Amino acid sequence: MTSSLLRVAYPRRSPHFLACRRAVRPLAQAHPEVVVGLSGGADSLALTAALLAEHSQVFAVIVDHQLQPGSAEVARQAARTARQLGAEATVVAVDIPRTAEGMEAAARKVRYQVLWEHARARGVPLAVAHTMEDQAETLLLSALRGRATGMAAKPFAAADDACCLHRPLLGVRRADTVGACLELGISYWQDPHNGNPAFRRVRLRQDTIPHLGEVVGGDAVEPLARAASLAAADDALLNQLAGAPTDDCATLAAQPEPLRRRRLVAWLRQQGLAVTAPVLDGVDRLVVDYHGQGGVAAGGVVDAAGRRRLEVRRIGGRLTVIRQDQYMLDQNSREGLR
Repeated sequence: MTSSLLRVAYPRRSPHFLACRRAVRPLAQAHPEVVVGLSGGADSLALTAALLAEHSQVFAVIVDHQLQPGSAEVARQAARTARQLGAEATVVAVDIPRTAEGMEAAARKVRYQVLWEHARARGVPLAVAHTMEDQAETLLLSALRGRATGMAAKPFAAADDACCLHRPLLGVRRADTVGACLELGISYWQDPHNGNPAFRRVRLRQDTIPHLGEVVGGDAVEPLARAASLAAADDALLNQLAGAPTDDCATLAAQPEPLRRRRLVAWLRQQGLAVTAPVLDGVDRLVVDYHGQGGVAAGGVVDAAGRRRLEVRRIGGRLTVIRQDQYMLDQNSREGLR
């Protein structure tokens, strides 16, 4: 039985909400049930409302990262709003571990783990509320890291993969998600981090992209987002062609560089390592230009024993992740046997 908007009256004219509804319609028509990652912000509430209006049953999952004062109340309010719209809603409080990648990356990883668990438990797709502005910002951030790419609206997946990730609002402007909430009379949360210039994405949003608009004499978001969408589609196909992650250096060295490096990225992520341009370049050299060089520093872990450095080494023709303390112990053991 599908849900519907229960306590929200449609205004006679609601162009912003109509833009959101049109964007989600293909997803709603293909999938009568959807898990939505809900923050309580305008983007995710507009996504939830639009899917409900298009007759999807929505299971909203609110992840409380417990990183800001009052986060529990924000999560509870998001759940109340979702239920008022006609969705089912669940709040999940999580603890964010300290990692070498930083708190923001760790929070994102934990958040998606929770969302995927709920989507897979129900056997339905997962939808998140990234907009055209998010797409443009992602392109610029990834380019500054040395590898320009974007987010796919629907990543390549097997035909029977019901739990595929969808980003149906990538063609929708943030003004439409905010406008949709205003049209429907929905109160939304404004994350204070979104206005903090200490974050790169915020600086891009507030300073860089508006300046690019002045340079080109028009809107910079739309062409950036279009380029990001094309790059994401290319990236998805090349990732499929690259094959499954492997640590076998001979297999990797036999591949063309674009496929090999994508396979290395997948392997590094599989090992839980930070994927940066220097790390990827160093590990790639272990594969194709190996002459006995040492390992590549690839972040660290923090546990009860303190911070430990992680290295990727080539041992016996295979890539191996070594904890620094483990490596030193292995070295000492070998020296003791001589």
